[in-house]
Amino acid sequence: MKKSFVFLATGFEEIEALATVDVLRRAGIEVTVVSIYKDRMVTGAHGITVAADVVMAGADFSDCDWLICPGGMPGSEHLAKFEPLTELLKQHNANGGRIAAICAAPAVVLAPLGILDGKKATCYPGFENALAQGGATPVDNRVVVDGNVVTGNGPSSAIPFALTIVKETLGGATSNDVSDGMLC
Repeated sequence: MKKSFVFLATGFEEIEALATVDVLRRAGIEVTVVSIYKDRMVTGAHGITVAADVVMAGADFSDCDWLICPGGMPGSEHLAKFEPLTELLKQHNANGGRIAAICAAPAVVLAPLGILDGKKATCYPGFENALAQGGATPVDNRVVVDGNVVTGNGPSSAIPFALTIVKETLGGATSNDVSDGMLC
């Protein structure tokens, strides 16, 4: 199975990143947490410091399935300004690779890159104009799937967002099994 990656930058939304990693690992999906910095330790928007598995410079993206961007501010802004990540996202999308983003990240990270052009997407309330400026059609749902992209609207949607990634990767039965095991 191909690898999936969750990217962390200072100010990331902890629940969105960690719930996604947790759910994907419960489903048996190999997921690597990546710091965009030279240091593996990254502090989230609510002061929780997390040790990433690898730093961006040391990661191998050659066998990549999902590239996943949690939201949070200013975490999403930091991801959007980090050119090695934005180039990776654009290339992965151009090759039909799967991308997921939640909260502010669909609007702040993906939309400016053209990844959402012509797609339906959701985001944290108040960021819809940025989605539209990036060519997306904003949808007021917790989670939206359109082609190779999954978007989520915020922290309370972290588990449904992650379960949708599981469903898109391994099918509904596996997603349901993980959901049932978590009492969702």
